[in-house]
Amino acid sequence: MRAPVFLALFLSVASQAFSQTPAPLPDLPKDPGAILAMAAPYYDFNDPSLKPWHLKATYQLYDDNGEPGEQGTFECWWASPKVYRSSWTRPSAIHSDWHTADGKYEYQATGDHLDFFESKLQAALLSPLPQSPDLDPAKIHLNREMRSLGAFKSPCIMAVPLMPQHGQIQAVPLGLFPTYCFDPKVPALRITYSWGALAVEFNHIVKMQGKFLAREILLREGNRTIVSAKVDTIEGLDPTDAALTPPPDARTPRSSKAAQIAPGVMVGMLIKKQPPVYPQDAKDAHASGTVVLRAMIGMDGGIHDLRVESAPWPSLAASALWAVSHWQYKPYLLNGEPVDVETTVTVIFSLGGR
Repeated sequence: MRAPVFLALFLSVASQAFSQTPAPLPDLPKDPGAILAMAAPYYDFNDPSLKPWHLKATYQLYDDNGEPGEQGTFECWWASPKVYRSSWTRPSAIHSDWHTADGKYEYQATGDHLDFFESKLQAALLSPLPQSPDLDPAKIHLNREMRSLGAFKSPCIMAVPLMPQHGQIQAVPLGLFPTYCFDPKVPALRITYSWGALAVEFNHIVKMQGKFLAREILLREGNRTIVSAKVDTIEGLDPTDAALTPPPDARTPRSSKAAQIAPGVMVGMLIKKQPPVYPQDAKDAHASGTVVLRAMIGMDGGIHDLRVESAPWPSLAASALWAVSHWQYKPYLLNGEPVDVETTVTVIFSLGGR
């Protein structure tokens, strides 16, 4: 059985949690890389020293007009770095992933595919910071800037991709590419920006086993809400809990690695395409050309991850990312079974064509 722990005892309000820290945290460093390194341990929910835990959150999806759509539940059961489960449940879609002690991955999915931003809810809650490969100095550079967030100024760090075609472009607006804004006194994320319009707000920050957890998250595109989520409970977990065991009908992918598929093959499997908007600043600068993205397409045919490989202009990269995140493909079958796919997606911007 799961070992419940009263929420009020397991979680403490952010201000209380900070004040109860045994040793005061040092001021945030000036170097942007050092800030990210300082924050990383506070967002490591795969830390083997953690006691097993179960998190349950409710979320609300919104349509293209910002009107409320379906409501769902996200849950995560974590017993160890190797044994954990994630589940999304709403009226028209159910999806669960299991990772087991023998290194296997199994999944179960019924109904609609998960929305791109719905699937990103797990990362927003439990791993909102960039991973080490995303900070490769050969591919990105870090900009640091102070931004006003309410009554205080927040140190914000933007990871700007190095764009070979226009390597001289270094001064880009804050938030155009992945940007992480922290509390000025502690290395706790308050808001992230990306793609020039997308923002993720982290509210009601609490401490869970020494880690920072936002009990409320809001994903916005401009003034439009995309997804909102609230952590309802987080409790102790018996590592033998039945929820951690995949059911007999759970499916095992043919390969744990994504299949590397040529771009031309996936173009023929595209079933839903949203055209990108040509940004005004790029038009004014007469910027055009091809944005090259590296895409992870899931077994459901949805876009699960996107990265910029090259772009002729910063805002063109942001526009391409936003558009492609909404694309939908037919699931790619390998020996009759759907598999994850890694491929290259190109988006061409032509001043005469758009």
